[in-house]
Amino acid sequence: MSNLHVQALHVHPVKSVAGTAPDEVAVEPWGLSGDRRWALVDAWGTVITQRQQPRLALAAARPAAGGAIALSAPGMPELFVEVPGPGPLEPVLLFGKKVETAVAAGTAADWFSAYLGVPVRLVHLDDPAVRRPVDPEYALPGETVSLADAYPLLLTTLASLDALNALIAGGDHPAEGPLPMDRFRPNVVVAGAGAWAEDGWRRIAIGDAEFRGVRECGRCVVTTTDQRTAQRGKEPLKTLAAHRRIGKSLAFGRHLVPVRLGTVRVGDEVRVLE
Repeated sequence: MSNLHVQALHVHPVKSVAGTAPDEVAVEPWGLSGDRRWALVDAWGTVITQRQQPRLALAAARPAAGGAIALSAPGMPELFVEVPGPGPLEPVLLFGKKVETAVAAGTAADWFSAYLGVPVRLVHLDDPAVRRPVDPEYALPGETVSLADAYPLLLTTLASLDALNALIAGGDHPAEGPLPMDRFRPNVVVAGAGAWAEDGWRRIAIGDAEFRGVRECGRCVVTTTDQRTAQRGKEPLKTLAAHRRIGKSLAFGRHLVPVRLGTVRVGDEVRVLE
């Protein structure tokens, strides 16, 4: 095993809901297979996340055959949700941009509405290849993304988390640390790198897949949400604001766009090409 290698992989089938940690996963043009293909929308058709509903952290989605998902949450029975069949698409708003989606069965809406206590619906991104372009400031022609915030994959490193936790320990809210990696909801976690080394990774290879490192990941209030209790604190945003401000971003992690598809596995060597 290379010193620089994949320590963990994470797939989140439903945006802002807990996911799974597979040993291997296929890389598609718009991200890891099955990652963030589903999302919840409110009564006005706007995508909601842990920003508005921190209790989504306690719900979980497990991928099943054919793109279906199995849902679980405290106090709720497990629910199996099939991919919606062919039919009219419905536009929803994600960060002010319209995305065409397919609405899941009403049982999924009832389940999530009962859990959250507000009316919501579950929608599915049927075809990422044509539905959502990557931010044009950083994309190449034809690059698309799932229902992730902006880019197909997010990479983080263990060394950068250790460095951040050291800063938190010396800051104004030391009792909130050390933070676990799940605060940052990454797709790929890398071990063996130096702290913040990923800031300079412009092109990397993992297994037989290859990626462009397009920019740092600007962090939001979701990172202050304990993924095991749904309670919010001040960290890591206070510390990131003091030590990791890059432009307008409070930065932790790096966004990736696939340039060669393949399969990535836990333990794979990570090769920095540029």
